[in-house]
Amino acid sequence: MASSSSAASISANINSIPMLNGTNFKDWKRNLLIVLGCIDLDHALRNEQPAPLTKESSHDDKREFERWDHSNRMSLMIMKHSILEAFWGVESEGVAMVKNFLEQIEERFAKNDKVEMTTLLGSLMNMKYKGQGNVREYNIMEMHHIVSRLRTLKIELSDDVLVLMVLLTLPPQFNQFKISYNCQKEKWTLNELMSHCVQKEERLKKDKVESAHLATNPKVKGKKRKFENEAAKGQVQKKQHQDSNDFNVCVDCIKGKQTKTKRLGANRD
Repeated sequence: MASSSSAASISANINSIPMLNGTNFKDWKRNLLIVLGCIDLDHALRNEQPAPLTKESSHDDKREFERWDHSNRMSLMIMKHSILEAFWGVESEGVAMVKNFLEQIEERFAKNDKVEMTTLLGSLMNMKYKGQGNVREYNIMEMHHIVSRLRTLKIELSDDVLVLMVLLTLPPQFNQFKISYNCQKEKWTLNELMSHCVQKEERLKKDKVESAHLATNPKVKGKKRKFENEAAKGQVQKKQHQDSNDFNVCVDCIKGKQTKTKRLGANRD
């Protein structure tokens, strides 16, 4: 009963390996290695082939060779089970070692790395945040994911470069935010940029909601208009009062000059 359960578990693990096609080599290899490790059949992939057995071989030598041989044979069968025969290649038919077979399969799909690099770089360069959704989830994290995939393809982009690229994708509403960053000496980490962007986005959303509320609420809109009218009226009254004071000062000044002129004339007489 236990043996039947174990066989079913092994079969389920093997069937969980995706079928290798022209675009999923990395996923296929990752799942394959996980499964072989879980069922303890990756010995031949991790160790070199032992020396052939002879009459002088010890018991330990025989046990090691049998373990490696079992791992090699089973791994080859499992690997071929998850690969379309069209991808085997003529050169793979006579391969007796699972390590060599995996290397040849990997070489056949290595050319796809260039295509993937071009696609990822194009996505990174053309990415723009349109202000819909969450800036952290739909922009920064997505760009970080692309950069991580590029690093697996041996293309390194530093976090400083990623921060600048994220800033370039932000819409005009973030212009003041970008100017503020460019004017300071300190550089932000990706996490710091993420935090500042989220805060800025929340403020923009709040301002948008308040503006929409004012536009759709007649009472609030009326009060705002009344306040603005009263403020404007107050400014006019203040100006009129100031003008009146200036006029009175001028009149008093003229009267004073006239009085002074009369006194001077009387003294001359």
